[in-house]
Amino acid sequence: MRNTLSLYELNSLVREAVELTLPDAYWVEAELSEVRERGGHCYMELVQKDALGSTTVARASARCWRSTWALAGPHFEHVTGEQLRAGMKVLLQVRAQFHENFGFSWIVSDIDPVFTLGDMARKRREVVNALKAEGVFDLNKELQLTPFARRIAVISSDTAAGYGDFCNQLAGNAYGFSFSVTLFPAVMQGGRTEQSVISALNAVNADADNFDCVVIIRGGGATSDLSAFDSLLLAENVANFPLPVITGIGHERDESVVDMVAHTRAKTPTAAAEVLIGNLKRTADRVADAGRRIASSVTRRMDMERMRLGRTAERIPVLFSLFNARSTARLDAVWSRLEAAARRSVTAAGVRLDRLSSSIPPSAARRLVAARHRIELLEQRVAAADPARLLKRGYSITLLGGRAVRSAAELKAGDEIETRLGRGRVKSVVGGKTTSDKS
Repeated sequence: MRNTLSLYELNSLVREAVELTLPDAYWVEAELSEVRERGGHCYMELVQKDALGSTTVARASARCWRSTWALAGPHFEHVTGEQLRAGMKVLLQVRAQFHENFGFSWIVSDIDPVFTLGDMARKRREVVNALKAEGVFDLNKELQLTPFARRIAVISSDTAAGYGDFCNQLAGNAYGFSFSVTLFPAVMQGGRTEQSVISALNAVNADADNFDCVVIIRGGGATSDLSAFDSLLLAENVANFPLPVITGIGHERDESVVDMVAHTRAKTPTAAAEVLIGNLKRTADRVADAGRRIASSVTRRMDMERMRLGRTAERIPVLFSLFNARSTARLDAVWSRLEAAARRSVTAAGVRLDRLSSSIPPSAARRLVAARHRIELLEQRVAAADPARLLKRGYSITLLGGRAVRSAAELKAGDEIETRLGRGRVKSVVGGKTTSDKS
C-alpha cells in the first residue's frame, strides 16, 4: 500500500527540517527589487545579480514584522536619509521561516543602515568620478552669476511648500528688490524625478535668453526619495547647463551629486532665495560704494581746482603788473622806432622836395618857352587859314543858312544864299532876284 502525506503534513516536515537545519540568524547582502508596506509590516523581494548586473542569479522573499519594522524602518531612514526602495542594496539580518500556509520566507530581524549608506556613498563616488573624468564636474561653477540676476527660472513641484517659501522670501526682502520668477513644474520625489527634472531643464534651456539663473527646489517634504539627485544623467544635465544652477533641495545629509555640480548649493528654498537677495545686495552696495567714491573723487578734484584757481588769482595782479611793464616797454620801444622812422622819412621827403623845388623853375621856364613857340606856330597857321585873307585875294564864300556851300547840288530854286566878298556881302535867291550889301 502506497504511503501518502497530506500537503499540510508535508509542509510541516519542511518546516521542521528548516528549523532544525537553519536555526540561526544570518546577515545577507541583497538588492531590493520590490518594497511595500501593508498593515504596519514591510514586504520585500530580494535579488542578487551577476557581476555585470544584468542577470538575476538568486531571488527570495523577506518580511519584516510590525514589531521590528516600527524600529528598524525609522532608524534606517534617519541614518541614510532615504526610505527603503527598489534598486537599493541592503544588509539584512534574517532567519529562515517556513509556514505551512504561506510557504518559505526570510524574516528580517535587523537592517544595517551603515552598509546601505556606504553603498550609496560608493555610488555617489562613482558618479562623481565619472563626471570628473568627463571634465564637466566644475563647468557650472565656472559660470558667472550676473550681479543683476533678477529673472529666475524655478524647477519645483507647484504644490511644494518650499516653492511658496522661496517666492515669499524674494517678495518680502528687506531691500525692496524686485524679482521675476517663472515656475517650470516637475516631479521632485519618486521614480519619475530624474526624467521630470531633466525635462524641466530642457524647457528652461529652450528659453535661456530670458533667464539669469535656474533654482531647483525640493523643500517641504521628507528627506526620502533623494536618490534621483545622485543620478549621473541628471548631474550631467546640471553640470552642462548654460545658466548658473542654484539648488535648494532641503536636506541635511551629505550633499547630493546635483548639489556638488551646481553653481551654488543652499540647504533650503529660503536659503536659495537669500543667495539671490544677497547677490543683488552686494551689487547695490558696490554701486552705492562706487557712487560714493565718484562723489568723493569729484569733490577732491573740485577742491584741487579751487586751490589752483585761488593760486592763479593771487598771481594775476603780479603777472598783470609784469605784463603791463613789459608791454609798456615794448610800446615805448615801438614808439621810439616809429618816431625815428618818421623823422627819417620826413627828412628824406624834405631833401627830395628841395631837389624837386630847385629843378622846377628851369623846367617850367623851358616848358613855357616851348609852349609860347607852339602858340606862335598855331597863330601863324590860324592866320594863314583865315577866310578873310582869301576874300581879300578875290575869292568869295557862298553861305546857305550860315553854312558854306560846297556844291551846286546843295541848292534848289527859292533858296536864299549869301555870298561874302573881300568887301561886302551879296544876298540872292536861287532862280530869283539878287541883292547886294557893300559893307
